[in-house]
This record gives sequence, structure tokens and C-alpha cells, in this order.
Amino acid sequence: MPTVSIAQAPRRASAVRPDYSQVTSLAAARALAAEGKLVKILLFPAELGGEDIPENVAYIPPYAAEARQLVIGTLRRFMADELIDKLEVVPEYRGESFVPTKLVMHATHSKKKGSLHPTVEIW
Repeated sequence: MPTVSIAQAPRRASAVRPDYSQVTSLAAARALAAEGKLVKILLFPAELGGEDIPENVAYIPPYAAEARQLVIGTLRRFMADELIDKLEVVPEYRGESFVPTKLVMHATHSKKKGSLHPTVEIW
């Protein structure tokens, strides 16, 4: 797997994209995390009240975790500015993989118009 030092995976058609289709168990995801190839995250971020419980845990590559942190920073600012007060995080998976292909977030406010729908593309 190529080393990526920026917050997103390569986008060029010729770039090699990671393939996590063979990571079909929690044990396999944890093994890759032990090697530093994946990192444990909370789908609903701890910074926004998410709990470290099995249903809220996923494993993603470090570059995707960096991109996710940028999104969380924006969401925290929007919450502090009272622009949003609700968040839904929907992971999308391919096949039997334990590594999501993307994290789709839906941020809204219960009393204000508008919404924010950031997506972290993973593989």
C-alpha cells in the first residue's frame, strides 16, 4: 500500500487506490491497526459526544483519519456558533469489508434552515 502524507487518498486515475475488500473481520482490522495501516476511530466522534462502544467503532487508514479530523474541527466550530445541533454519521461499506468506503455526515440544526453534508472518501 502506498504511503500518503496528505489528508486524502490520491485522486488521479493512474494513482493506486488502497483496496480493503480482504479485511473481512474485526481481527483483520485490528491486525492492520497494530501495523499502523489502519487506525481505530469512533464513527460518531468523541469530540462531539460519541462513545467508545463496539457499535460506534470503525477502522480507517491514517490519511482518512486526518481528513476526518479536519471535518470534525469544522463541525465543532459550527456547533460552537450554534449553526448545527444534530449530527448523523453514516458509514458506507463495500462487500464484507470491515473498512468503510466512506463516512457520510449529515449536520443540521433543529430550529434553523440549512445543513452541512461532508463526506470522507476512504477507498
